[in-house]
This record gives sequence, structure tokens and C-alpha cells, in this order.
Amino acid sequence: MSTNKDAFRDYLCLEKKYSSHTITAYCKDINSFESFNKLHFDQENIDQVHYGQIRNWIVSLVDDSVSNVSVNRKIASLKAFYKFLLKTKQIRVSPLLKHKALKTPKVIQIPFSEKEVLAVLDQIQNTIGFEEVRNKLIIDLFYTTGMRRAELINLQIANINLSSGTIKVLGKRNKERILPVLSIITDQFSLYLYERTLLSDIVDNNYFFLTKKGLKLNDSFVYRLINSNFSVVSEKVKKSPHILRHTFATHLLNNGADLNSVKELLGHSSLASTQVYTHSSLSELKNVHKDAHPRGQK
Repeated sequence: MSTNKDAFRDYLCLEKKYSSHTITAYCKDINSFESFNKLHFDQENIDQVHYGQIRNWIVSLVDDSVSNVSVNRKIASLKAFYKFLLKTKQIRVSPLLKHKALKTPKVIQIPFSEKEVLAVLDQIQNTIGFEEVRNKLIIDLFYTTGMRRAELINLQIANINLSSGTIKVLGKRNKERILPVLSIITDQFSLYLYERTLLSDIVDNNYFFLTKKGLKLNDSFVYRLINSNFSVVSEKVKKSPHILRHTFATHLLNNGADLNSVKELLGHSSLASTQVYTHSSLSELKNVHKDAHPRGQK
């Protein structure tokens, strides 16, 4: 079994080019089912199981108050594993062939309003020193490019091209894309780069954004930065880098950008992924329609 799991991990990394975070999550879910199967069915090898065993695991997870969303994610990991075993001819039929995902409520991601974003940018307008300059640039970069948190954290200093006004980011599955940098924040890049040279010690020199100790940023730091700044101006439940990415897309669509262009900027592989951002734009479109149409005033 360990041989197949190792091969599966290599497959996710080398062929599918998933991030280390995603690979770890997949393997954790598979190990969880393996432990359940061993405990309840005295079977160590999950290469050969029937759907009833998996169904029992699902029931156990639900009984333990694991949300349907989390259960579906765990089953997706298991499904990917059995799909790999099919591909490598380790099994003939996946035990999850006829499985139907548990129903989950549709969660609408509510973006920040333009007023809220401008309020945050206004309150950090006069920045002094490395940390303040860096933090403002991070917020502005999220809002003006729509990049993912991981893309920002892993942004390489060599991939910043101020003369052409572009930056190159490495997205999901190691897909590179070029993002335009608005001229309004170009000076912020120059200021940050200057402040960066004043750091007493730089450990992770290849990375663009650093802590004051010269280390690469981490997920928690970036989340706290966005959450703390937007908590001052917004009462929305979720205040995260992803919501700022969602805000970027929504504001572009509200102001006339076409869906394909937004898709390219976000680095989505299909329009289906981008369409999740259109609900807010539809709401805005309804308001415009109501205000502009002669019958809307009645």
C-alpha cells in the first residue's frame, strides 16, 4: 500500500503539478480512510475495498459533525487516488464509480465595496518605513491584480519588470502568467525596493516580499494583514486575501470588463471557474437597469 501511496504522491507532484499544500491534504485524507478501514474492517490495504466501506466512513464523518463540504473534499481525495490506481491498472473499477457528492449549501462570497477598499487605502496612504510600505503594496497589489495569496507570497524579485509594467506569477499547477501593473502603484514598488535594501539581513533574497527579518512571508501573516485592515472598515464575516481577489474580479466586471479578460487575469483554466464571480455583477447590472430604464422609475 505504501508503494502506491508514494507513487500517487509523485503523480500529483510531477504530472498534475499540484502544490505541496494540496498534495499534503490529499495524502492526509487517504491516510484517514486507511486508518478507519484498518480499525473497523481489519483491512490494511485500501487498494481493494467496496463502496460499503467508504459509505461507512462517510457516515462516521457526518456523525462526528464533519461538514458536508469537508466530507466531499475527503471523498474527492479518495476518488483521485482510485482514479490513479485505474490509470496504472492497479484496479479495474473504482469503488467510487457511482458515488454522489453530499448536498452542500451554495456559499456566496460577498466582495468588499469600492468604498470599503478606498477607505482602507486612504487610512494607509501616508506610509513610512519598510513594514508600512510593504503592507500597503500588498493590499494594493491584491486589489489591482487579483493574484492569489500563494502567488503573492512566492513572487520572485526577478519577475518584477517595472520598465514594462508587468509581473510574472506562478499559479496553480505551476502555470505562469503575466499580470499588468497599474501605473498608480509603480512608485510603491520603487519605494518598497528601496526600503528592502535597508534591511540589515536578507535570508530569502529571491522572494520579493519579506518580513523585517529578511524572511519569506507565510500564509498566516498575509491573512492577518488583510483581515486586520479590512476589519476597521467592513462588517463582512469574511475578510481575507481570497475575498480581495473576489473583489478585484467583481469590480472589473461591474465596470464593463468582459468575462474572458477577467478569466485570463485570474489564471482560471475555464470560464466556469470565473462565473462564480458574476453574481455581484448581475446585482449591479440590475441596479443600472432599474435606474436607467424609463419603466424602472415607476
